[in-house]
Amino acid sequence: MKKLIKLTVNDREYEMAVEPNLSLTDLIRYELKLTGTKKGCETGDCGACTVILDGIPVNSCLVLAVQANGRKVETIEGLANEAGLHPVQDAFVEHGAIQCGFCSSGMIMSAKHLLDKNPKPEESEIRASISGNLCRCTGYQKIIDAIKSV
Repeated sequence: MKKLIKLTVNDREYEMAVEPNLSLTDLIRYELKLTGTKKGCETGDCGACTVILDGIPVNSCLVLAVQANGRKVETIEGLANEAGLHPVQDAFVEHGAIQCGFCSSGMIMSAKHLLDKNPKPEESEIRASISGNLCRCTGYQKIIDAIKSV
């Protein structure tokens, strides 16, 4: 039986009926058509689905949509504005931190959260903040350099 939920995604309010077992990833990708959040392992290991839920980065594959009821979600699509890309997105492009792009949205969301809390992190803090996000292309150094540059 579907449950009625209300949530805010990228500053836009939604009210919808969802199945109780629908993941937040699936709600974002298939119901809201925001495909920047990637669906990877579906077990919380890869971080490709990272979004910011009430100010905290989470693996959206591990959160049920009904658990987001009354909460605020920020996805990669919510970072850019009329002026252009978010500074973290710009830095990833400028430093070649985007290879295949599959991990990029999760990495960027984790980096944004870190930089919102601490605008001048040490490299060890950067590494810790992205430790839940796997990348098979870059070897992480370009990602770390991009985050440092912001």
